[in-house]
Amino acid sequence: MKLSVLTVPLYSKTPEEAFEYLSGLGVQSVEIGTGGSPGNNHLNPAEFLDNPSKINEYKALLKKYNLEISAFSVHGNGVHPNKAIAEKDHSEFVETCKLARQFGVDRVVTFSGCPGDHPGAKYPNWVTCAWPTDYLEILKYQWEDVLIPYWKEAVKIANNCGVYKIALELHPGFCCYNPRSLLRLREAAGETIGANFDPSHLFWQGIDPADALKALKGAVYHFHAKDTRVVTSNVHVNGVLETSRYDDFLNRGWFFRTVGYGHDMVEWKEIISTLRAIGYDDAVSIEHEDGLMSVEEGLEKAIQFLKQVILYDAPPAMWWA
Repeated sequence: MKLSVLTVPLYSKTPEEAFEYLSGLGVQSVEIGTGGSPGNNHLNPAEFLDNPSKINEYKALLKKYNLEISAFSVHGNGVHPNKAIAEKDHSEFVETCKLARQFGVDRVVTFSGCPGDHPGAKYPNWVTCAWPTDYLEILKYQWEDVLIPYWKEAVKIANNCGVYKIALELHPGFCCYNPRSLLRLREAAGETIGANFDPSHLFWQGIDPADALKALKGAVYHFHAKDTRVVTSNVHVNGVLETSRYDDFLNRGWFFRTVGYGHDMVEWKEIISTLRAIGYDDAVSIEHEDGLMSVEEGLEKAIQFLKQVILYDAPPAMWWA
């Protein structure tokens, strides 16, 4: 496995400053935002598409600091009911796939998206229960009329660009938020669809990451290292469905933390070991969203922590077996 970092939080640094900083900390690869919610501070497709000299300069910069690109990240909602938003997010996804081909990057990280509840809707509608049965009708519309058709076409676009790994982050608020929903879309749209597995979004749902990884064997295409602190005293009162501010640390049921500050090393060793057991031997990409730490402190603590749990080398043959 390789220690990676999503460079977005280092937006105030130039690409070279970010690469030099991360390389000095022992990072081996980087995940680069190319649009959507990550933004494109470190790589704007408009400046690089069909510009071999710029691409070669960027590759040389990465090589200078012994870094590889683990993925391009373009989190958006291509099925948003607001057509302007949907078109923008879809366009950025398409540009990212084209950029991936020209850079030789084999995977794109994004969201499944979430449609509205009918063709005239203005906002996405994330369904969280099966009753009243109106919600099942919403789900039927979202999946059969919008989501599956969209991703069937998006897969064709990606494949035409040489991208055969679309890593959808399992994130509440979007249609694919757990293994079951991801596998449903994968079955419908093909094996180009896989998961960007981020334990932080699973912890607060009550999902065990190691068990979820086993369910997704063969379908994990990228991994985000981010933790969540579940505040049981608050969950016991108000549950885990949260709409309060992310910085309301004392009253929320959960909030994002740097790895090791939500769950201990035993938990993370089990997650990493399960990754190895299901055949994933790729990037473990740190995503810093800890509101109690600066970017530098959060990244540096995460890197120190993960160096102790990542399984870097492929295992030898089990000579004793």
